[in-house]
This record gives sequence, C-alpha cells and structure tokens, in this order.
Amino acid sequence: MNSKLILTVLGARPQFIKAAAVSRQLMAFGLEEVIVHTGQHFDENMSEIFFKEMCIPAPKYNLEVHGLNHGAMTGRMMELLENIVINEKPAAVMVYGDTNSTLAGALVAKKLNTRVVHVEAGLRSFNMTMPEEINRILTDRISDLLFTPTEAADSNLMAEGFSHFNAKIIRSGDVMQDAAYFYFNRAKTESHVLERLNLPEHFVLATFHRQENTDSLNNLQGIVDGLNRINSETQVVVPLHPRTAKILERVSISPNFRIVEPLGYFDMLMLLNQSSLVVTDSGGLQKEAFFFGKHCVTLREQTEWVELVEKGYNMLSGTSSDSIYNSFRQMIARKSNFKVNLYGNGHAAEKIAAELKDWL
Repeated sequence: MNSKLILTVLGARPQFIKAAAVSRQLMAFGLEEVIVHTGQHFDENMSEIFFKEMCIPAPKYNLEVHGLNHGAMTGRMMELLENIVINEKPAAVMVYGDTNSTLAGALVAKKLNTRVVHVEAGLRSFNMTMPEEINRILTDRISDLLFTPTEAADSNLMAEGFSHFNAKIIRSGDVMQDAAYFYFNRAKTESHVLERLNLPEHFVLATFHRQENTDSLNNLQGIVDGLNRINSETQVVVPLHPRTAKILERVSISPNFRIVEPLGYFDMLMLLNQSSLVVTDSGGLQKEAFFFGKHCVTLREQTEWVELVEKGYNMLSGTSSDSIYNSFRQMIARKSNFKVNLYGNGHAAEKIAAELKDWL
C-alpha cells in the first residue's frame, strides 16, 4: 500500500469541479493522487473540457462506462475499478457527491478493505425515489472519513446513528464555494460566452436533467411549459444536457426558450453571474446561485440544501407549470442579503487536504 496515495473516482460535472479545488490542495500538502474518470458523463463538453479548464491532472484511467441502466452501469464500473484499486494499492479511495460513480468507488474500496473518503457527505433529500438519495445514503454508511458541507448534514448523520459507527466526521464546508470563487477570476478573462451568445441585459438561466424530471413525460411537459411562460416575459437560456436533448427529440414537447449547447464551467459561471434568476433541478447550481447572489427556483419537491429554502434564497416549485411560473414571479421580485456564511469560508479544500494528511 502507498501510504500517501489517494485514488479519486470522478464521473460527472459537479465532481470535476469539487475535485479541482481539492486536487490543488492535495499537491500542496504533498499527497499523491491518481484520478479515475468513469466516463459517466461522456460528452466532450460535459467532461474533458472541465479537466482542461480546471487544470486537474489528466485521469490516469478512463473507464468509458456510460449509456447503461443503473445496475449495468454501476456493476461495470465496479468490475473495472476493482482491478485498478488492486493494482494501485491506494491508502484511500475518495469519492464525491451522489452519482453511480460515487457508489461504485465506495463499494469496491470497502470490499477490498481500502478506506473510503466521502466529500459532501450527510446530505439528504428524504426522497428515496431519487437514485442520488440511495447512492449518498449507502456511500455514507460505508465511508471511513466523511467531510460534510453544512450543519444540517452533520445532523442527518447523527440522526442515522453515526455516533455509534467507526467513522470520522469533519465539517469541512463546501468545496464548490472554493472552486466557484477561485475560477470566477479566471473566467472573467478566459470566457467569451456573453459576447458569443449576445444575451439581453436580463435573462433567466435554467437547467433540467434529473431522471425523475426527464423520464416523466408529465414532469417534463410541466417544466417546459413553465419555462415557456417565463420566457414570454424574460428570456430563458438553457444549456441543454445531452440526455435531456435526446428525450426532447423523441417526444412532442416544444420549447420556446433559447437552447444552447452544454457549457464549460467558466462559461456557466459567467452566465450565472450575469443572470437575473436561476431555475434548476441541479443540486450544485442551487448553491452556485447563492454564491453569486442570485435567487433560485428549484424544479423539485425536496432539496438537500434546506438552509437555502429556510432562509428564502431558494424556492421549491415542483414541476407544474403554474407553480414554476408563480415561483418565478415571487423570486424575481425578492430582495435578500447574500452576505451570509452558510458554506464555510472558501477554505474547505485546504481543510480536507490537511485532515487527509494527518489521517492517512
């Protein structure tokens, strides 16, 4: 076993962004890292561009596992990851968030008696129909070191009996905040998306990609109708996820809002900073909206980021057209103080690296 080697498993856009902040700090603290890209998000604009922009070391392994159902995808990832963990002999496997890549990495490591580190642990939506909820609960339960972003995440773990488990819990803050602030300064000089898209002064930035929304024709119709209504008043811009684009092609649902190609992280930061409001079903974008002082309408019935709803920065609309439009009307007029420290002080990645150095 290499006592300083961390094997990091990534697969989806938010994980790349979180890893960007942590990877820089791991190097600063003298720790070695091998990155495995599962391929879960396989579009060029959804993954490779992020590695280039984030200056993350290129993945040593790319498993190219994508386009499969949950069982087949997770199983194939586990099969390939097992050989990698056996060969690399890391001191720990580090996983992020709540994707199939997260669960696959954690399961393989645990069954090979390799320690598991979970960044962004303890989050709960309390909706067991969400694949992400299942992934995060199972990953937390078999993790040895859990880095939580918020007080609510700590409370969730305590409620599930983690005080009785042989696991260490550290509230690190949110590495997404580290990344957003650090890379926004670069985005201001390196991104030209605002000029390229020629956007109006006021626009709404929207995304929708979650399985429970895109796989339900009723939910998808409600979201598109709601965004169409908003678009009749304020232009709606949607960087469309490849999976969602394929579904819209198959069904007779007609978006009237502006669709653009999937964007790199820098471009998304610039759109976010320039937007008037965010509408999304993404967990990460709800937080990023807060980081940049924007109110958010979330196209879900629950959220892991409960503090944003409780403090009035975010509103849960669900997927009905009326609710989405009415939430938009309320949130676009709302005034809030965003100078509140909900997610740490922008030094979460440094705290994670320092803790790992002592723990390994």
